[in-house]
Amino acid sequence: PFNYIKWTAHKRYFIHHSLFIIHYSLFIIHITHMKSISTDNRPEGDNPTETPGGARGGATALQPVLSLFLAWAMVLLISSRTFASTGSVGVILADSRGEFLHEENPDTPFVPASTLKILTSLLALHHLGENHRFPTEIFLDGSDNLIVKGYGDPMLTSEAIQKMAERLARSLKKKGVSKIGSIVVDDTYFQHGITIPGTGTTSNPYDAPVGAFCANFNTVLFAMAKSRYISAEPQTPLLPFVLDRIKASGLGRGRVILSDKESRTYAGRLLKFFLEKNGITITHGVTRGRVGKEDQLMERFFSSHTVEEDIQNLLLFSNNFMANQLLLACGAKVFSPPATLEKGVRLLNKFAGETLNLKGIVIKEGSGLSRENRITPRQMLTILMAFKPHRSLMKIDGNEFYKTGTMNGIRCRAGFFETKDGKACPFVIMVNTPGRGYDDIRQKLQTMITKM
Repeated sequence: PFNYIKWTAHKRYFIHHSLFIIHYSLFIIHITHMKSISTDNRPEGDNPTETPGGARGGATALQPVLSLFLAWAMVLLISSRTFASTGSVGVILADSRGEFLHEENPDTPFVPASTLKILTSLLALHHLGENHRFPTEIFLDGSDNLIVKGYGDPMLTSEAIQKMAERLARSLKKKGVSKIGSIVVDDTYFQHGITIPGTGTTSNPYDAPVGAFCANFNTVLFAMAKSRYISAEPQTPLLPFVLDRIKASGLGRGRVILSDKESRTYAGRLLKFFLEKNGITITHGVTRGRVGKEDQLMERFFSSHTVEEDIQNLLLFSNNFMANQLLLACGAKVFSPPATLEKGVRLLNKFAGETLNLKGIVIKEGSGLSRENRITPRQMLTILMAFKPHRSLMKIDGNEFYKTGTMNGIRCRAGFFETKDGKACPFVIMVNTPGRGYDDIRQKLQTMITKM
């Protein structure tokens, strides 16, 4: 099957150039006959050798036929280019050792879209460790204000904050505290106002902002029941400011994406809601600030998810928010806080160059949202070989472990086919032009593996 695939590529190349020669030849014949017609149309007597029904009559009769063949060859040439030109398609299928079984444009840079998340996942495993759990710290100051410091937990959800509030309420009551002043959010572990290249201002989840203390991926899912808005997730209350946003949308169901400003206190407001449910009175609201030197550490909570589980979720749901949270957290750990996009991207480029020996890779962020990211199929193969021990974290379909990447005009897929004898063969598909046979390529690669 491998020779067949290569023969098919050579066959397309041969057909394309043969059609070009045919087209060019017909064009020359057409021009020659047009000149002949022009000569035959001279006034009588100018051509003493002309005979009735001779050159002029033959050329005139042949002209429509030549024009038809010329048009037919042009259509075939264009069709041939559509199916034969491969500059916008990159493909690699390798054996379990990473040796090429089939390749096409392996060194051409492509926009990787969300397949970039595989590299970001490797970075997190390398610098944070698969068993790392993100902490959240709670302090109490001298005025009975609670200060909450976040460290970029990408999986902080309503359920986690509810459990946090229950445990914190018990600790406060043991200290004889049933009333606190304010909840102060310290989100200084991340730089304020980080903008991820490729994001916009839409209501799509991939446009959600990042931050050090964020909840529910900075989104709120809602629906309508009996003419009133409700949370589409029973564990998440619809806070007043969120309800106002929902009403302003005019939608019956959907998702609200929090603004950067809203996202900075949203998790703190959820904590306030759940603390009040557990009998703690909060006399003031939620504000922003930072932990003071004299503030007392009350509780340190750790995420119920390890980094390995975070990665499994981000790959399964292709969560851009989670990918960039991990990127930023890694940058802050290595280069010191606050986390910035520049630190995260610098670290990812350093990891790609020094650890994976990838030269010339272009990375602008960690999720694949930016169209300025560039990776070659050969570089993606190197990334896959490094990720091979962790392939079970990827989405699984039959004998395939994979990550897709889809943007307007771009379809990518990278992962592993597992053979009958249990070997994992990496593959890369990068299509950066619409309608360029993505499904056909995938099916051929799968067929090749099936026959091994």
